[in-house]
Amino acid sequence: MSDKTYAKVILNGTTYIDLTSDTIAAGSLLYGVTAHDHTGAAIVGECTYDADTSDGTAVVGEILASKTAYVNGTKLVGTMPNRGAVTGTISTVAGTYTIPQGCHDGSGTVGIASAEQVKIIAGNIKAGVTILGVTGDYSGESISVQTKSNITPLWTAQQITPDQGYDYLAEVDIAAITITETELGTGGYCVSI
Repeated sequence: MSDKTYAKVILNGTTYIDLTSDTIAAGSLLYGVTAHDHTGAAIVGECTYDADTSDGTAVVGEILASKTAYVNGTKLVGTMPNRGAVTGTISTVAGTYTIPQGCHDGSGTVGIASAEQVKIIAGNIKAGVTILGVTGDYSGESISVQTKSNITPLWTAQQITPDQGYDYLAEVDIAAITITETELGTGGYCVSI
């Protein structure tokens, strides 16, 4: 057998193989893959990449930790943490939950703390008001209101409170202080308060 290579095979006038116009070269054939060049000689691929990464824009923080990728011809090892199923709670009206940076598997939840959920019941919410889907039915306790009038003012501090059986005072009217002036026979006036 000779060392010749064959680039073209013709049998009974029919061309079965014609490699003469092929342009494959070892540098553009994937590493380790065997083919034949335009002369029919066997070649082994030398190319170690299979994609043009020159337009890649990812950074290590956007690639999952310990995973690798190629960007602009450079191999990158990711640093983004894998958070899995993250859960959190909110315990106050203005409360928020800060979502940690990283990859989430989509099954995490954030909700109102259970200690706060048990407080959101109809009896704790004013009638006609709906909070988080719970309509209130609390109409207030029966209360008794008192109004006091003609309270005599004093020169010393005084506390005016509702009488027994009343919950609070709605209004308090204090009588005016009586002032009288009497002319003195010796001149001047006497003021009586």
